[in-house]
Amino acid sequence: MTTLFERIGGNNAVSAAVDKFYEKVLADDRIKHFFENIDMERQAGFQKRFLTVAFGGAPKYPGKNLRAAHKHLVEKGLNDSHFDAVMEHLGATLTELGVPDDLVAEAAGIAETTRDDVLNRS
Repeated sequence: MTTLFERIGGNNAVSAAVDKFYEKVLADDRIKHFFENIDMERQAGFQKRFLTVAFGGAPKYPGKNLRAAHKHLVEKGLNDSHFDAVMEHLGATLTELGVPDDLVAEAAGIAETTRDDVLNRS
């Protein structure tokens, strides 16, 4: 079976999705403050590598684990409502890019498995 990464279009699709996703995130008053003073080009690179791994396009993510990467954000108040906003933007982005609903749902399911790590919960 092909990976979700392959089925959504590989590197080009992930790259386009991340760029569009961050446009939405940075325009959202609920969550944009978490990205103040962040090098967004660098951040987008991390996200592209992470989604490539999460969607089955590479074996291992080379960056920090999710708990370490988000700990400072949790200390600034990152919570479920913020995670939900991010999920909303991920789904909307994939839909806008023409990804079929079943693959959007699969991507959302994969992203949802990260909630407890992102929010530093056991």
